[in-house]
Amino acid sequence: MNLYERCMIKSFKHDGRLHRMWLQNWLVPRQRLLPAHEAQSMIVLINDETPVEESSGKRWTSKVPAVTFFIPKEWFNIVALLEPTGIRYYCNVASPVHIAGGVLTYIDYDLDVIRLADGSMHVVDRDEYEANKQLYHYPAAVRNKIAAGLGRLVSRIRSSEEPFCSEQAVRTYFKQWKKEASGG
Repeated sequence: MNLYERCMIKSFKHDGRLHRMWLQNWLVPRQRLLPAHEAQSMIVLINDETPVEESSGKRWTSKVPAVTFFIPKEWFNIVALLEPTGIRYYCNVASPVHIAGGVLTYIDYDLDVIRLADGSMHVVDRDEYEANKQLYHYPAAVRNKIAAGLGRLVSRIRSSEEPFCSEQAVRTYFKQWKKEASGG
């Protein structure tokens, strides 16, 4: 019996336009969350070679397996990419996630933080954030939440808080799902 629920992830821009959709993801059941993740009410999803659709209609398939972490009320989300050289974390500064009917949605606020397998961290897309801040007229309250979310995310990475403290946890989630998905 498959305990994993199939979900879709949709990201939007501030004006409500669709940005991108990850069409096939699998929600890790609550009873399979690690205690540290359960304690933070994390929503954990897994995908592998998932179809992705851009707002333009262009479709492509992700090449790297991923475990995605959403933490309720936080203005960021975390994608752990299981690459041959180690786990690379791609983190989106974004509105808190909303989940309804197997669809997770959030607003992407352009800034991204990448933590490489060697532990180095890079904040990217500041120019995109500055341009979209003007284009979409981000209100001061939103700009403040974005800045606070970026600060909490960077702090979490620097202090190796969950889910950045254990590559094994990420691999375990993926292996458990893969084993069940293959019927083993």
